[in-house]
Amino acid sequence: MIWTKEQRYRRIEDADKEEILKLQTEVEGCEWRQTFHIQPETGLLNDPNGFSYYNGEYHLFYQWFPLGPVHGLKYWYHTKSKDLVHWENTGIGIEPSGVYDSHGAYSGSAIEHEGKLLILYTGNTRDENWVRHPFQCLAIMDAAGKINKVEQPVIDHVPYGYTDHFRDPKVWKAEDEFYAVIGAQRENETGCVVLYRSKDLQNWNFEGELQTSLSSFGYMWECPDYFEMQDQGVLIFSPQGLNPNGDLFQNIYQSGYILGEPLDVRTGTLTHGSFQELDRGFDFYAPQTMLTPDGRRILVGWMGLPEMDYPTDKNGWAHCLTLPRELWIRESKLIQQPVQELQVLRKQQHDIKDVLFDEKKVYQHFNGASFELICEFENIDAETFGVEFRAGEKEKTILKYDVVQRKVILDRTFSGEPFGEKYGTVRKCSVDGSKLKLHLFVDISSVEIFINDGEEVFTSRIFPGAESQGIRFFAEDGRTLFQASKWDI
Repeated sequence: MIWTKEQRYRRIEDADKEEILKLQTEVEGCEWRQTFHIQPETGLLNDPNGFSYYNGEYHLFYQWFPLGPVHGLKYWYHTKSKDLVHWENTGIGIEPSGVYDSHGAYSGSAIEHEGKLLILYTGNTRDENWVRHPFQCLAIMDAAGKINKVEQPVIDHVPYGYTDHFRDPKVWKAEDEFYAVIGAQRENETGCVVLYRSKDLQNWNFEGELQTSLSSFGYMWECPDYFEMQDQGVLIFSPQGLNPNGDLFQNIYQSGYILGEPLDVRTGTLTHGSFQELDRGFDFYAPQTMLTPDGRRILVGWMGLPEMDYPTDKNGWAHCLTLPRELWIRESKLIQQPVQELQVLRKQQHDIKDVLFDEKKVYQHFNGASFELICEFENIDAETFGVEFRAGEKEKTILKYDVVQRKVILDRTFSGEPFGEKYGTVRKCSVDGSKLKLHLFVDISSVEIFINDGEEVFTSRIFPGAESQGIRFFAEDGRTLFQASKWDI
């Protein structure tokens, strides 16, 4: 189906009950609905927004177009949790109903201030010639969960030297002042991030552009997120327009970070190392982080990508969010691990320990469509070893280690209904070491893989048939000792 501009910019209030009911029925009939991931009730989900802790609960919003699996008029949808695992949908958080967000409530962030949750987001507007005019808007949520928008934008223009691609404010507080980074595009069509400062979240001063060593690195930087941990400064962002380079930058758009000295807010200088991708898989974008009450830095990403068609589109919905991940720094690298709270999802545990010698084996209880799996390999002289999951007669997703190349390889060539093949069906990254630990969270239509306790992560959607539930362990051209634990979810 080709969606017209008018269809994409319809409001949910313009759809009658019959249309909504029909769409809900299509979605509920989809074989690829997830079981333990945040997903839209209908329509399209994209960027996580406003990830925060307020009034005893975690709050997470996401970009949402309710009327179909396309990018259209964006709302903020609100979900909340007490434990980062069980999420309660509370409905629309911000609707694009004002002069300054008439064509979409775009991405942003939230911070607690004076007993309320203040939400800073980009209001998208279009003029009669369909030219974009972005505004940075403020909304305030009270302890009862009621959200009111401030009538006037708090940043009402794009600074000189930048285009109308100017969005996604991420706010934080340092001492007695607030700061925000905003993704931007220079007039020469290169990407960057700019910095603002405020005393009260209402009146903002433009402090200039963040000074990095990436002066020409893609044409737009989306969803910036700055924070400090372990005495270092981290800038996460999603650059668009990078060319593939070996195993790097294989997706249509990328997400990653630069890490170095804390940001000098007086000069805007960020002294840092090289840009590193956050995720090595096929479907990961626009992540956002928050700080928990006990001091952990937690990340959630969009498990999807812009400008891509997905097999669930025909059922009237698209995309989900990743599981929450705890971050820390090890040897100048961000490490990601699933938050410990997720262990409450575990049902009965099954364990195996065996030696594989040039063979592929299956084991009792090691199967399923929704599970957590941890496997460790050591004493290896095989050239290749690993695991196949969501495997059936003709389908399988392969996760393996190539000893010669010293690379972990995720292969979804035979994972089920194909999509995104223009960007390849294999992802790789280099991992050294004589032991390998693979930690998988497999849901009905996704997998999140943590390598060596979060040294690398692969996030991907997969769309196998319901009957493809096998798990197979293998070694080729030699032997390996392995042990594995599996929990149904």
